[in-house]
Amino acid sequence: MKLLIVLGEGGHTKELLNLVCLLGEDYEYAYLMTSQDPLAATHLPIPGPIYRIIRPRDKQDNFLLAAVKTLIAASRSLMVLIRERPKAVIGTGPAIVVPVSVVGKLLGVRVIFVETGSRISRLSLTGRIMYHLADIFFVQWPVLQQAYPKAIYAGRLV
Repeated sequence: MKLLIVLGEGGHTKELLNLVCLLGEDYEYAYLMTSQDPLAATHLPIPGPIYRIIRPRDKQDNFLLAAVKTLIAASRSLMVLIRERPKAVIGTGPAIVVPVSVVGKLLGVRVIFVETGSRISRLSLTGRIMYHLADIFFVQWPVLQQAYPKAIYAGRLV
């Protein structure tokens, strides 16, 4: 089974790569990351094709620029999803996972989201969006599971 792992930057990448290690070599992996992240590709525990797309939103972007960048990210995600044909998209934390997941859902791909462990009592903006979009939604703190009944608490990744 092939999985598309959507990597953010920094701690988000660390959490998701820990999950890849836990899932092990029984899966085929492809990785999607921002073109602005020079480090993520150097830390992959299990090899697989690497794709890069534009970061859909920076904190300083106005709404119009963020919308344009999100559409560009979604169109490039479509090409990756068609080429790789994963059974599931797995992501955590940053905004890059949203356009990939929307396109994946339209193509019938399962979406699994893991809210970052840094969110203890409230979901991130990406988490609030993905809570409604993901087929499976994990949190890393029991408090969040109580506040969001669809969420699954399965422990910490880091």
